[in-house]
Amino acid sequence: MDNKPANNFLHQIVAEDLEAGRVSEVITRFPPEPNGYLHVGHAKSICLNFGMAERFGGQCNLRFDDTNPEKESPEYVASIQEDVRWLGYEWAGEVRYASSYFQQFYDWAVHLVEQGHAYVCDLNAEQAREYRGTLTEPGKNSPYRERSVEENLDLLARMRAGEFDEGSKVLRARIDMAAPNMNLRDPILYRIRKAEHHQTGNQWCIYPTYDFAHGQEDAIEGVTHSICTLEFEDHRPLYDWLLDHLPVPSRPRQYEFGRLNLNYTVTSKRKLKQLVDEGVVAGWDDPRMPTIAGMRRRGFTPASIRKFCEMIGVTRSDGVVDVAMLEHAIRDDLNENAPRAMCVLRPLKVVLTDYPEGQVERLSAPAHPSREDLGSRELPFTREIYIDADDFREEANKKFKRLVLGKRVRLRNAYVIEADSVVKDAAGNITEVHAHTVPNTIGLDPEDGIKPKGVIQWVSASAGRQATVRLYDRLFTDPAPDKGDKDFMALVNPASLTVVEGAWIEPGLAAARAEQSFQFEREGYFVADRHEHSEAAPVFNMTIGLRDTWNNG
Repeated sequence: MDNKPANNFLHQIVAEDLEAGRVSEVITRFPPEPNGYLHVGHAKSICLNFGMAERFGGQCNLRFDDTNPEKESPEYVASIQEDVRWLGYEWAGEVRYASSYFQQFYDWAVHLVEQGHAYVCDLNAEQAREYRGTLTEPGKNSPYRERSVEENLDLLARMRAGEFDEGSKVLRARIDMAAPNMNLRDPILYRIRKAEHHQTGNQWCIYPTYDFAHGQEDAIEGVTHSICTLEFEDHRPLYDWLLDHLPVPSRPRQYEFGRLNLNYTVTSKRKLKQLVDEGVVAGWDDPRMPTIAGMRRRGFTPASIRKFCEMIGVTRSDGVVDVAMLEHAIRDDLNENAPRAMCVLRPLKVVLTDYPEGQVERLSAPAHPSREDLGSRELPFTREIYIDADDFREEANKKFKRLVLGKRVRLRNAYVIEADSVVKDAAGNITEVHAHTVPNTIGLDPEDGIKPKGVIQWVSASAGRQATVRLYDRLFTDPAPDKGDKDFMALVNPASLTVVEGAWIEPGLAAARAEQSFQFEREGYFVADRHEHSEAAPVFNMTIGLRDTWNNG
């Protein structure tokens, strides 16, 4: 058990429960519904629940709340397990499913009916809304509320047997239609869904609601601290009511914390699915998506996401976190850990007229300026090289610290060169720069005392490799794309993806392993695509620029 002082109110609660002997072991759970890929908000919940168990020497269960078969799939089940493991956590025992407890839930539903605490209701959805009342007006009792126990048991059994159509009947708790908390106005416990389930097949045609399943799952698993986001605060009285009225084997307690909301981001699964279904993005793991899978493909690291979750903390209230904090976390991580490399995105050929044709000089450069443990890399230097077109001008003022005709610049980790002339096509576009090397300038200043104005990246034209580089930006132009009545689809950033074919990279980059990150000097941080990168066809995704370009916009 970790003896560090509590750094949030939940740690304090758990520590006090252990000290007072209210619990002997901490058991938490992460209970996603497998109806989509996990997003950055889930990352906070994962870090909180698994981190809590780690901190107090307990265990955390991974449980799928799979009570809605029409929206769930094995693809989502698999992706969620992969995300949790990638973030660096391991759940206790086997993966758990709400569906594994369906028979127990049904038995408990029968128990509620027998005790007079539940009844079968025939109101349709529209009628149920009318009877429910409003926040300022009490509801009215359903005309089916006073059915006898015998009739309710018979109807529930026939619902279970598939005798009735979807929507024709539901099982409701009998609580209080005048309760100020709408969740206590005879909530639905079971509904008819004639849909095949990804775990139980066609064994069931009635399924419990999340509210009915949630607390009972926790009780079955011996969960001590059931941590939920704030939208479940109003559901807690129902959570407790069900535990009070059922013969459950343990008594979990629910606590709520503020969910993670990021600006420039949408985290509604329904809206994320819409982006996928309408082809705005290339799938749930598109690097622009705020899904954990998308962030992973973008080049975010588990350490950076965990650090971000630690930075934002855990509070009792909802708020909006600046996405720049997340970007800062990944920049910080990659600045310290990513090897350096050179990539030319807008290639312009430079011919070094004094350098022998066919000669290849093997230069050495550190993989990282302050990490000797990362070793060095080899840079082939040849007569023809590529530099970035933005790094050359025929004429420029003193503020331009790159290559200009008649001026000098240093090639990173190589020679100082001086530009002599240009070659242009019929349209007047520069196609080549002719230059010469200044002798004895690898690691040294020119002997004639005329220093270069700046340093630029370069890649050998004959020994370098071509690659596809994808440049990513924020997916939305608006800081609150789904607030109020905004159409978030109309706020998609048209510049969120730029694909550069034919960029030139250091030859060693082609052998990068999938998901290996680099700082492309003066460009930003990039990662070898986890699905499409190969030595024969390198593909790199931009993780983040070197600086925040949105700071003033």
